[in-house]
Amino acid sequence: MASAVEIRGLRKVYSGLRGRKTVAIDSLDLDVPVAGVFGFLGPNGAGKTTAIRCLLGLVTPTEGSIRLLDAEIPRALPGVIDRVGALVESPKFFPGFSGRLNLELLAATRELPASEVERVLDEVGLTDRAQDHFTTYSLGMKQRLAVAGAILKHPELLVLDEPANGLDPAGIKDMRELIRRYGSSGSTVLVSSHQLAEVQLMCDSVAIINRGKLITSGAVSDVLAGHPARLLVTIDDVPGSTRVLASAGFVVQPTDTPGQLLVEAGETDAARVTETLALSGRYLRGLRVETANLESVFLELTNQGDA
Repeated sequence: MASAVEIRGLRKVYSGLRGRKTVAIDSLDLDVPVAGVFGFLGPNGAGKTTAIRCLLGLVTPTEGSIRLLDAEIPRALPGVIDRVGALVESPKFFPGFSGRLNLELLAATRELPASEVERVLDEVGLTDRAQDHFTTYSLGMKQRLAVAGAILKHPELLVLDEPANGLDPAGIKDMRELIRRYGSSGSTVLVSSHQLAEVQLMCDSVAIINRGKLITSGAVSDVLAGHPARLLVTIDDVPGSTRVLASAGFVVQPTDTPGQLLVEAGETDAARVTETLALSGRYLRGLRVETANLESVFLELTNQGDA
């Protein structure tokens, strides 16, 4: 099995009123490696959830092919569904039952021992609130319970759509560590999230989509490597400094902040930038190295910086 998930030419078109067509997914190709944590990213409306729903057989694609754990979807989904755990959109549980009872009922349908329920409650940090009714749970606790349900059967592939939704900072950290542990155990985690700093910390590789199309994919380090560090220069004469630096061969970009400009140069070029400006009689008021991170790359690639 070369990939845990293999998508080729996926297209999903919804029909609306008066025959209007909405393209949610447009010729998407995607490979999710076996083992590790894979981040699936995109702005709102990019098609992430639609793609995940197609992957899990919840939506029928208009065109294209999907292989999940080497099985053709949706035709062979019944044969592999027990090897997949998923949290997609709002978790569904019996509101009047306790968290533990909800999980015990879920475990019974899969013929799993009660010890597995205690294991997952501990892993998601809900042991102390396990006897409380689901209705008393906060949004974050409901998310934790949903993740507990998803990992109950030790799935080979764990699909999580916004798993940190509603969690406080401590809960987000716990969720990140849980996902990292799961990915390090040999299983594959496909996680969709808007919390890009968290994605950078927990994911081995990522894919970014926009308007239903793949923009980039690969190891996180490789995606970031294509976007080198920049220097944020604070100086009085921005127009003159821009001309001087451009004449010296630097690529200069404006910013929205008065008195600042961005130079496409790394930390080792800082001295040359400073010298170039000083020789023209222009002196810095500030200089800061801005290293590329997943958020800045995401905003650049999806043109969301002004959104």
